[in-house]
Amino acid sequence: MILVTTNHITGKELEMLGLVKGGTIQSRNLGKDIAQGFKSLAGGELTAYTEMMSMARALATQRMVEEAETLGADAIVGVRYNSSSVMQGAAEILAYGTAVKFK
Repeated sequence: MILVTTNHITGKELEMLGLVKGGTIQSRNLGKDIAQGFKSLAGGELTAYTEMMSMARALATQRMVEEAETLGADAIVGVRYNSSSVMQGAAEILAYGTAVKFK
């Protein structure tokens, strides 16, 4: 599966199949959340949250790709990510784009 942020793929004629998306809500466990709270007092990267968001993006992308595969897509164009805080220590990640088939 080809994923691109552009709305076209050079050299390919595309047939649009429709919007595809994948999402997840992730949170850290209480112990790591407390540890990251102390770390935020000193400053620096909050690695537990960085890892959480990376895993969440990967899962959202996987779910988007699976939805595109059920449509018979060859690629997803216009891929975008959106995140929002659901509550302290938890975030929603949404991956979306347009599933396309090569003509």
